[in-house]
Amino acid sequence: MRNARILAALAVLLYLTGCASGAKMGNMVYEGPVKAYDTALQSNVDVTNVSGGEKTNPAWTSEIDNDAFAGALKQTLQKQGLLSGSGRYQLEALLLEVDQPMFGLDFEVTTRVRYILTDRENNDAVILNETIAAPYTATISDAFAAIKRLRLANEGSGKANIEGLVEKLSELNIEPGEISLAQ
Repeated sequence: MRNARILAALAVLLYLTGCASGAKMGNMVYEGPVKAYDTALQSNVDVTNVSGGEKTNPAWTSEIDNDAFAGALKQTLQKQGLLSGSGRYQLEALLLEVDQPMFGLDFEVTTRVRYILTDRENNDAVILNETIAAPYTATISDAFAAIKRLRLANEGSGKANIEGLVEKLSELNIEPGEISLAQ
């Protein structure tokens, strides 16, 4: 009888926690309004490299992998009218850190991503070199299962980070011989 209760409790615990799944690309795509950009950037940005992400181990915790983040970044840039297959401007994203809690009711995840935008036609001159930190909190009302709540927090933070990049790109003024952020 005692063993049956223990097995039942373990089965319920397994059902409530489930297996970890990685952040989904579609949930990290920034869907906000199309911003105004310098004409030099329009249909002229190519995502060349995304690194620093981690694959999710189903027995452990949800992570953001390179492919999912790259896909979300490309889809966002496409929706914003910036993406090009072989654009003049090359964008590299390095996931420096995905700061996650180990347990709790509300999970706040903060992503830190370094974005480097270079000009291919100008000796790979650096146009933008910015690290963006973006927090996002998923609460117990978002998902009862902690493993899902962590995935939602990862996705929300990834999306907020990409939104931060979009904001920085909209502030760029690119003129011959001078590059600056709008004030």
